Amino acid sequence: MTPNEINTREAKARQLHEQGYNCCQSVVLAFADLLPIAPEAAAQMSSTFGRGMSGMQQTCGCVSAMAMVCGLCGQSAQFKGLAVRFREENGELNCPALLRLQGRGHSCNDLVACAARLLAEAL
Repeated sequence: MTPNEINTREAKARQLHEQGYNCCQSVVLAFADLLPIAPEAAAQMSSTFGRGMSGMQQTCGCVSAMAMVCGLCGQSAQFKGLAVRFREENGELNCPALLRLQGRGHSCNDLVACAARLLAEAL
């Protein structure tokens, strides 16, 4: 994707998160036009992955979203590298650990934007 398209995806993910979508939904829906499913189905599919898988404080929903988008776009092989880059940039993949880092330059909205940017750069 072009730098402008990357910025657009990142801004869209932030906007969706600010509108109340969870972290996973925000990233997935920022790529809804590329997915082989309806946006409503994408929102529903990703709805249980926010706050570390339904609030169970496991893998960050942003990371789960990257896996979903890669899989649905036929780019499964890209996911591991994206997850590694996400951890390098943010220090963790686990939701509670990322939440503990908030206030040190991290927010859920920033994580959503990061995941969208990484995906856009890879697709």
